[in-house]
Amino acid sequence: MNGAKPAGIPGARWIEPVTLAGRHVRLAPLAATDLGEIAEAVEDGRLYELWYTSVPRPDEVEAWHATALAQRDNEGALPFVIRAADGRLVGATRYFNVSSPLRRLEIGHTWYVASAQRTAVNTESKLLLLEHAFERLGCLAVELRTHFMNQASRRAIERLGARLDGILRHHRLDRNGDLGDSCVYSILAAEWPAVRSNLRLRLGR
Repeated sequence: MNGAKPAGIPGARWIEPVTLAGRHVRLAPLAATDLGEIAEAVEDGRLYELWYTSVPRPDEVEAWHATALAQRDNEGALPFVIRAADGRLVGATRYFNVSSPLRRLEIGHTWYVASAQRTAVNTESKLLLLEHAFERLGCLAVELRTHFMNQASRRAIERLGARLDGILRHHRLDRNGDLGDSCVYSILAAEWPAVRSNLRLRLGR
């Protein structure tokens, strides 16, 4: 499928490290050398103070970084840092919950610095990630999840053209120790052409 590795081969890694570049952003595989810039980036807007976001607190950055690399090494995930056109680190995202037999993955653990929000950064990042997933990896479905209380994230996912599959109640443990609900969205391969057109139109504006 579009040059992707066949599914189900023991020991085969379906998702290889790749850099995705557009006009406004460049998504590069997370590296050990990114740690200092991530620690600086999370202070832009202090969005970690919103308990329902995935932005790590300053004292959590090292553990967040280690967990992302462990998912890469042990679970076939692919964490990215997101850089603006000027090279500044403005966020992070991840392919994870990877199932090569089902040709399915999740895009998540996504966050952006406050100064990059309401710009083309999120739109183009999602376009690049979905384009690679459907057109290079041959995905049959891509899943996105967000906290039930994160209304901004839910609206952003819905603007992509993703459909709500359902709500998983008491599915997550929030950083304040409370149980939270997850909204589960997905985009199917048959829906990708319409989603792609929508994203390109929004970028063109």
